[in-house]
Amino acid sequence: MNLSEYFAKPVHAEPLSEPVLASSDSVPAPIGRPTVRFMLSHPAHVIALGLGAGLSRIAPGTSGTLWAWAAFVALAPWLNDAQWAWVIGLSLPIGWWACTLTARHMGVMDPGSIVWDEVVAFWLVLWLISPTGLAGQALAFGLFRFFDAVKPGPVGWADQLFHHLDPQTDTSAWRKAGFGILLDDLVAAGCTVLVIALWRFGV
Repeated sequence: MNLSEYFAKPVHAEPLSEPVLASSDSVPAPIGRPTVRFMLSHPAHVIALGLGAGLSRIAPGTSGTLWAWAAFVALAPWLNDAQWAWVIGLSLPIGWWACTLTARHMGVMDPGSIVWDEVVAFWLVLWLISPTGLAGQALAFGLFRFFDAVKPGPVGWADQLFHHLDPQTDTSAWRKAGFGILLDDLVAAGCTVLVIALWRFGV
């Protein structure tokens, strides 16, 4: 199998109860809940689905954030601040690529099972508020999940920014959608850090 065949290979997931036919090659038929087979069919899927956290049938966003927290705690003894900056910095463009490709393969602009946005955004939160103990990290977790789930103010604006896209008329729609998947979680991360900073400084 050559490289072009690999990147164009079909994906697998649980079918929808009423399958939707694609109207063109650029707009695939939406698929149902992704499966392990779908995740392993492409490296972008593995990344976007948070190494399996996004396969959770209950609150995949929360599962992805918990995975990010566990990974941060596990890696903290081995990575200093500068190394974490590199990890997060590289995770953003890689995540953009992975989220774009996975969303396109699923035929959905912002699939709930894509959790790399939660992963990299919560890593950013934990990195910016460090050093802090588990209690501080738990507070950050609660705040981040609130902003990401409820989407107040600027988070809601960022979430809706690219929802109007139509892949049939906009050739860059999937790339914009991939960026949008990351954007609202990064805004949620910023809101989380702002609240913690205000609390720390007694504002």
